[in-house]
Amino acid sequence: MRRSTRRPTRQVLDATAKAIIEQLQEDGRRSYAAIATAVGLSEAAVRQRVQKLVDGGVVQIVAVTDPLHVGFLRQAMVGIKVQGDIGPVAEAVSAIPEVDYVVTTAGSFDLLAEVVCEDDAHLLEVISQRIRTLPGVGATETFVYLELNKQHYNWGTR
Repeated sequence: MRRSTRRPTRQVLDATAKAIIEQLQEDGRRSYAAIATAVGLSEAAVRQRVQKLVDGGVVQIVAVTDPLHVGFLRQAMVGIKVQGDIGPVAEAVSAIPEVDYVVTTAGSFDLLAEVVCEDDAHLLEVISQRIRTLPGVGATETFVYLELNKQHYNWGTR
């Protein structure tokens, strides 16, 4: 499935589903029993609801790492101007292992791609040999991260 044409089905979440999500955003390792107590359901009901949220693509339960602590000393956002159809370029950029985030945008760039690399030489290789050489890439501009000032995933459900 091409990511650029995938349109998620909007799921209407009830108050209980939102409360479960908020519990997981506070602590992704929180037990089903603790969540059940907080939201007023049985542990089994919470387990089923969480699985339904995962299966439906509403939530992902993952460990988020700090790239600096796992050996990736350089992060950057790469703005990409595309000539022609954006979809195939978005798909190709998404397939690059060092790219962890790709969005189609309106404005100066057609795509924005976040790149996580070991060092500047690695970043240069990814940009010059793997992104800029893709068919349809017209131009790129790289924004090197100097400091990560804020990154969180608990924006809530309201």
